[in-house]
Formats: sequence, structure tokens, C-alpha cells
Amino acid sequence: MKAWWEQAKRLAAEYERFSAELADPAVLQDPDRYRRLAKEVADREEVATRVAQYERAEKELAEVRELLREDDAKAADLRELAAEEEARLEARLEQLERELRELLAPRDPNDERNVFLEVRAGAGGEEAALFAADLVRMYARYAERHGWRAELVDANPTELGGFKEAVLLIEGKGAYSRLKFESGVHRVQRVPVTEASGRIHTSTATVAVLPEAQEVEVDIDPEDLRIDVYRSTGHGGQSVNTTDSAVRITHLPTGIVVTCQDERSQLKNKEKALRVLRARLLDRAKEAQKEQIDEARRSQVGTGERSERIRTYNFPQGRVTDHRIGLTLYRLEQFLDGELDEMIDALRLAGQEAALKAVEA
Repeated sequence: MKAWWEQAKRLAAEYERFSAELADPAVLQDPDRYRRLAKEVADREEVATRVAQYERAEKELAEVRELLREDDAKAADLRELAAEEEARLEARLEQLERELRELLAPRDPNDERNVFLEVRAGAGGEEAALFAADLVRMYARYAERHGWRAELVDANPTELGGFKEAVLLIEGKGAYSRLKFESGVHRVQRVPVTEASGRIHTSTATVAVLPEAQEVEVDIDPEDLRIDVYRSTGHGGQSVNTTDSAVRITHLPTGIVVTCQDERSQLKNKEKALRVLRARLLDRAKEAQKEQIDEARRSQVGTGERSERIRTYNFPQGRVTDHRIGLTLYRLEQFLDGELDEMIDALRLAGQEAALKAVEA
């Protein structure tokens, strides 16, 4: 019997046991015990429901296959319907298995958080900056498709409309759970707009996805901050407004520098810059903790570790390839317009498989 199914069956049995205890009138006289049991039941209910659905589908599939083994030629029409039902039940079982494995995989406590998505131009000069801008737009469109809010918190633009670096705040339920695997080096192969001879160039941009830190998690001593204000600037250095509203915050112990000039209000820019700073400090703390984790665990597919060239965007062939899972999609234009779900779903599934194997090992 597969380990994931044994674990699911165990949780389903515990659900039945805790539910029976919860129905005991004596439990109602003990509020603490009632609350504890209610939580145990709630934590296992979804798995128990899927287990029951899986077992029911298995039973129905066995009955259909028994019917298909009959050789009565008079039942040809019935056999055709049974064959269709067999295919439907097989697909249903596959779907339920995926759902169960996802429920059983360890939860990332950051999954439901908002994210700061940082994009920086890498190798390739101006073309890399233009590609960075393409990625910022792609993630903004993806957020829009999911009903999330995307806001450009800070950016260092180039004269041709690219970004040397940009920080996008994406607010929405489950944003980190879907975007965390985007961290890494993204590579583009195309003819740059600055290329006169039509030669294909390879450029890169890096993406970092940071869960927004809760204020209580990162203790920032005001004495550790140097806050500078200056006049906001736009493309080509022109002044955006005539007040010193832009804010630069330096965290002295770590040397981390955060700037924000998106808002006309100095106070709002300061608040946003502090949010970015907390996220970066949390990320630094997480990275330090990761160094203590076993090397094999960190090298598993889909753990979200930053690595060289996680994905290639090939314009001449109209394809995008994720090298971690070997998935290639031949619809680059739609992908860059924010249609990322097929790729992200595959990455999440790989991550869940890796996490589940680590638990089962």
C-alpha cells in the first residue's frame, strides 16, 4: 500500500474517532476538551471526505470493470457505456489522488501571505532591462487574472522603458503559494530592439519572491535606521513633483537599503519602504535558517530554492521552458500576458511531491 494512502486512511480513521468523541454528551460539559476535539475534527475533515470519495469511486470502478469482463454480445451498448464510465472513474481517481497528496503535503506557513516580487536585470545590458520590464508586466497581468492587487512600489527605469530593478507588491489570498517557485534566474533568447543585424541574443533577469513579513515577526529598532528623503524623479531624471516625498531607508546593522518614491506623500512612501524592509529582513533570517537544513532536502525539485536558469523564454520558437520540471509550453505570447497557471500548477505539484516524499522518507 502506498505511503500517502496509508497516511490518508489514518487521518480518516482519526476523524471518525474524534467525531464520535465529540458527539459524547459528557464532552459538552468540558469546554476545553470540546474545543480541542472540534479542532482535531476540523483539521481532518477534508482528508476524510476525499478518502470516502476515493473509496466510493474505487468500488464503482470495480463494478464497471466486472461488467466489462462479461462476454455477452447482446450487451454491446451497455459495454460501450461502461467503457465511458470506466474512463470517467479512472480520471476521477487520479484527480482525488492529486487532491489528497496536496492535502497531505506539509504546509508552508507563508502560503497565504502577500508577496514582494523583486525583478532585476542581469546579463545583457539594456535588453536585460527590457526583459525585466516584460517580467514585471507578466506578473502584474497574472495578479490581475487572479483578482489580486499589484502595485509597483519602487523601480529604477531605463531610457528605453526597461527596468534595472523593480519591486512589485502583490496582495491577494494565496499569492505566495502560487508565486514562490518563480524565484531564480529567467533567461530570454530573442533579437533585441537595439540589434541592427538581427542576431539572437541571450539575456537574463533575476526574480526574488519574498513573503510579506508581519510586523510582529521582525523587530526593527528605530535606532538602527537611517532615513533620507529626496525629490522623486521619473524617466530621464525629470522631477515628478516639487516636494521631497521619496524615501530611502538604510538598515544599519545589515546594510540593506530600501527606496520608495511611488506616492506623493512622504509618510506613505516611508510606510511602504518599511514593509519592503521587513520582508527583506525576514527573507535574510529564513536564508540563514535554511543553511542548517540537510543538503539533500534543499536540492529537491520544487523547493523554491534560487538556482541558475530556472526558465528560458525563447522568442524565435515561441516557447517557454522550465528547466526544473522539464515542462515546455509553446504559447510564449500568452504566457507573457499572464497566463501562467499551467506552469505554476505543475511546479506546485512537483513541490508537493518533493515535500511528501521528504515526510514519507
